[in-house]
Amino acid sequence: MATFFLMLIGFFIIISNVVGFISYKKKKSLYAAAFTILILAALFGAIGGILALLIIRDAFAIFYGLQVGYYLLINSAIVLLMAVIVTVIKQYNNK
Repeated sequence: MATFFLMLIGFFIIISNVVGFISYKKKKSLYAAAFTILILAALFGAIGGILALLIIRDAFAIFYGLQVGYYLLINSAIVLLMAVIVTVIKQYNNK
């Protein structure tokens, strides 16, 4: 069962990063991409929770879904941190 949820986490991280990259290509803003990944973290966390409830059929299974959302939130924080670093570097190089 744990293998399934680890694969689900990996799949959701890949999908959210691809959607964030597409958002970056359309809007040319790293912050918009980070925000898109943040919104997808909440969405995929809810989907993971529902899947866990349907598969495990236990009230505490929702925590597996919350774990999926947690890793996606960490991913979103990393992308936001990278956006801030890139902005600082651009501002430094422009001076």
